Amino acid sequence: MIHINMFSSADKVAGQGVGSAYLELVSLLKEKLTGEFDVTINHYGSADITHYHTIDPQFFISTFSKKRGRKIGYVHFLPETIEGSLRMPKFAKKIFYWYMIKFYKRMDHLVVVNPSFIPKIEAYGIAHDKISYIPNFVSPQEFPDRSEQDKQALREQYHFPQNKFIVFGSGQVQQRKGVDDFVQLAIKNPDVQFIWAGGFSFGPMTDGYDHFKKIVDQPPKNLLFPGIVERTKIADYLNLADLFFLPSYDELFPMSVLEAFSCGVPVLLRNLELYEAIISGKYAGADDLTGFDQQLHQLIADPEYYDQYQKLARSAAVQYSPDHLAVIWRQFYTEQANQ
Repeated sequence: MIHINMFSSADKVAGQGVGSAYLELVSLLKEKLTGEFDVTINHYGSADITHYHTIDPQFFISTFSKKRGRKIGYVHFLPETIEGSLRMPKFAKKIFYWYMIKFYKRMDHLVVVNPSFIPKIEAYGIAHDKISYIPNFVSPQEFPDRSEQDKQALREQYHFPQNKFIVFGSGQVQQRKGVDDFVQLAIKNPDVQFIWAGGFSFGPMTDGYDHFKKIVDQPPKNLLFPGIVERTKIADYLNLADLFFLPSYDELFPMSVLEAFSCGVPVLLRNLELYEAIISGKYAGADDLTGFDQQLHQLIADPEYYDQYQKLARSAAVQYSPDHLAVIWRQFYTEQANQ
């Protein structure tokens, strides 16, 4: 049996997609591949494979131990994807970015969740044959596509009208996520209910903290900020919503989109090149606020158009299912252990 040790602190800061991806992978290995892999968490003993999910300094130090076996690094972010997320002095940002790449270069192999980022990683001097693409996924048990009756019950439970069109978004409240466009779309459509689940995971260090704190404290009447909520409540909000909207400017492979797909909710996103390699044709897209508004109105007014994107969401959920990804991770870990 192959012993895999996971090094991660991703679940210590709530409201992060990195934590969701980590928890999903651990659950996958324990539920579907339990007879093939022995999985430990933050264990400093010997292992055949050590999989690093976060780049904590103590984890970096551990890479110098021969007990680590084959060192695998999960690339959930790069310096360019951090821009617009954290507010740091230039010198601190420079040191942090240097350290991030230094950490990745300590790995024997890297896993990236979006193939479009492989050339960007290579640009930092990391060889192409040391990088593999394995997409994110979510469990349909954690994010079920509920019946219409259950959806109505959830609306009643959370005190939302049955006949109101509801738009849901999730993620950290920050500039990079396009929260300003989410707010502006709510202002332009007062008859539509908007919900954004998420908060300031990094507190005042969040880029644009002062600006967004004022919005969260005094939002438009049709916009609810419930804050950082548990994953079970994210699933509830998705199932009571009519549309998932994420106007983010930069992502790797957003777990929130996969969660929406799993719940059978149509998805509206900003048109980004990085989505082309992973979910092209599976979502309604627009370039700016005007386009988002046009898409929203068409999804509300045209049942056939809405049904089209709901079917696309459900087909994407099958593509990124745990059963499909279990096969890929089994092969990857086995090959790495043999090296």
